[in-house]
Amino acid sequence: VGHAGKFGHEFLEFELLPSGLLRYANSSHYRSDSTIRKQLTLSHTTLRQFRAIIADSGITTYDDAGWTQPDAVGRQELEVRSGGQHVSFVCGKIQSMAELEGRGVAGAALAGMKCLYFVSQDLRCLVMSLITLHFKIKPI
Repeated sequence: VGHAGKFGHEFLEFELLPSGLLRYANSSHYRSDSTIRKQLTLSHTTLRQFRAIIADSGITTYDDAGWTQPDAVGRQELEVRSGGQHVSFVCGKIQSMAELEGRGVAGAALAGMKCLYFVSQDLRCLVMSLITLHFKIKPI
């Protein structure tokens, strides 16, 4: 997920490899911050959870042909490579469900973008939880 705003190009991305390596990058130029990069290795159980989130969402059954195009607000991307399957989605940044419905998106495009929004939120929350747990400086 990324956008270009008054602080330049800012983005949050993560990549999960079949080996269990999770790479995370957060680029924010707010207060002249630099890109934060982290990586960690996940267990097979955690990898299965990522696969389950994607499979249960049904995102791989959608087509992004009628979705909104990336614009000045930003872009949202999801690429899934699993087994012999490879799907890639790109659309304008989805900030909220109300904003999405206000854009005039309807039908199959609305259903697909809602699915992308929710699966992206689920994956982002899982990644941020893992990063926080793995790199916590002061244990509770």
